[in-house]
Amino acid sequence: MKKIIAFAGTNSKQSINKELVTYAASLVEGADVTILDLNDFELPLYGVDYEQEHGIPDNAYKFIEYIKNSDGILLSLAEHNGAYTTVFKNLFDWMSRIESKTFFDKPMLLMATSPGGRGGASVLDVAKSRFPYHDADIVEVFSLPFFGNNFAEGKITNEDYSAQLKNAVEQFQNKLVEATV
Repeated sequence: MKKIIAFAGTNSKQSINKELVTYAASLVEGADVTILDLNDFELPLYGVDYEQEHGIPDNAYKFIEYIKNSDGILLSLAEHNGAYTTVFKNLFDWMSRIESKTFFDKPMLLMATSPGGRGGASVLDVAKSRFPYHDADIVEVFSLPFFGNNFAEGKITNEDYSAQLKNAVEQFQNKLVEATV
């Protein structure tokens, strides 16, 4: 059985991106899915001086082990000022000190949602251009605009967006199967 990790790139306890990635994870068939919460991987703010004095924190090693030991990644990025959240960028920075190719060529379904009409488009653009340098195999990208209008009771309510996500999950699953063959 394939091992998938799913997480939102935020530490918000009421994260709409965590709701989206949790729903997407429920659509993946025949896989063991572990949903991670960045709050469980607290890290000091990255700095060269801190690293020289204290080394790389255990939580950075723990998170990168989840990536290494997975067969695929579901990631929904929250957008702050057009980019990643600070907590995600900090985790990304720490992990890159352990291994510059942080995603280990794992198939990834990259997502974002927001309360507004762009659905996290800016952070998705940043990730799509940056993640391949860190060995991400981005299989599909999904954006859900107007979260409050299109998501309720743990699922996407808009039929068009629901179909788009289901298609993206199917493509992700197909890539997992290809990786085995």
